Amino acid sequence: MSVHDNGSQLRSVLPFTAEPVVVRDLRRAVRGQLVEWQLSAFIEEAELAVSELAVNVINHVGRGAAATLVLETAGARLRIELHDESYRLPVLGPVACEDECGRGLHLLAGMAADWGTLLTATGKAVWCELSGDPEMRCRRVQRAEAALAKYRSDVGAPPLLQSRSAQILEESAIDLIADVLHWVTARGGDPDSLLDRAQMHFEAETA
Repeated sequence: MSVHDNGSQLRSVLPFTAEPVVVRDLRRAVRGQLVEWQLSAFIEEAELAVSELAVNVINHVGRGAAATLVLETAGARLRIELHDESYRLPVLGPVACEDECGRGLHLLAGMAADWGTLLTATGKAVWCELSGDPEMRCRRVQRAEAALAKYRSDVGAPPLLQSRSAQILEESAIDLIADVLHWVTARGGDPDSLLDRAQMHFEAETA
């Protein structure tokens, strides 16, 4: 990974070959780089974003494709770019419950302060920006409330009562977290590890 320090802006560039075994190495490289930059609060989200972007290249461009990961600081944000040699831009479309493909972009859009795609001279780049800004934490709360309201609608729950809306949303949050744990288990993951990582991420952001 080549690293450039332009005053207050930091940038690193890591070319790689898109193979499943490389994804873990990318996460490790991202973690090490962010620790070196003293940006540990971004680690969990950055690792997840990089994993999803790399898997998209493997699935939609092809195994063995040449790609490049770029990390760059931009004020209070961390910008992540994944460049590949395909000119086909990904599309954020509806995802059915049983779909395995297409979830990566939805996950990216949900956790990033901003994201997008762009054509380059040699292909395309998919990028996202993660924010350590307190305003972004407010937007996180708003997103969580919107997600919980949508979740209640999807499961056919009764409308919120204004006098008990916070309590009812908290109960819905518990149900939603339980559903996420079922999803992790169904994919062969470790629900306890997920909860631990989420707690570590939350504590790093609120420190």
